Amino acid sequence: MNNFVWSLVRWLRARVARSWQLSRTYYRLRGLELTGRPGEEVWYFAYGANMHDSAFLVRRGMRPLEWRPGRAQGWRLRFNLEGRPKGKAAPANLYADPSTEVWGVLYRITRGALVHLDATEGVPGLRYRHLWLEVEDIKGQAVHAVTYIANGLEADGNPSLRYLTLLRDGAQAHGLPDHWLRLLNGIKAAE
Repeated sequence: MNNFVWSLVRWLRARVARSWQLSRTYYRLRGLELTGRPGEEVWYFAYGANMHDSAFLVRRGMRPLEWRPGRAQGWRLRFNLEGRPKGKAAPANLYADPSTEVWGVLYRITRGALVHLDATEGVPGLRYRHLWLEVEDIKGQAVHAVTYIANGLEADGNPSLRYLTLLRDGAQAHGLPDHWLRLLNGIKAAE
């Protein structure tokens, strides 16, 4: 698609996200059900760029009610999605692996805010979809949270340095454990 069409699609998604009824209809047309009420609170688990305030608060315009570090056991962090520019960026993704864990940030938001976040992430759409999972917060409390997952490529790529810096800085700013910071610091950026 050309830039004009992408801009139009983003504009339409933003307008639909402002109306709960239009959003329900849009989700239904895409084969998904939008449940609950707009003011109902849910937890969102960010493991990629949304851990960074510049992405989550500024770019996406989110206003979480609360946040805390969390980990999703049984998942592995992968960079197996095609990013932009093609071949020079690979966004984060989750992959089921019972022997590993992924650390990130749990944000408490409303369902209405989740619909807005979905619109900024292209959900429902061709790439990401919701995944509800149990995430353990930093104190060991289980939290039922939604995150995004996509069907990735077979092989992992390398994230751009800009994207990787968002992950590293966001993880550090939100107090994720040292071993996770070391893992993120060990990831090679695309050239």
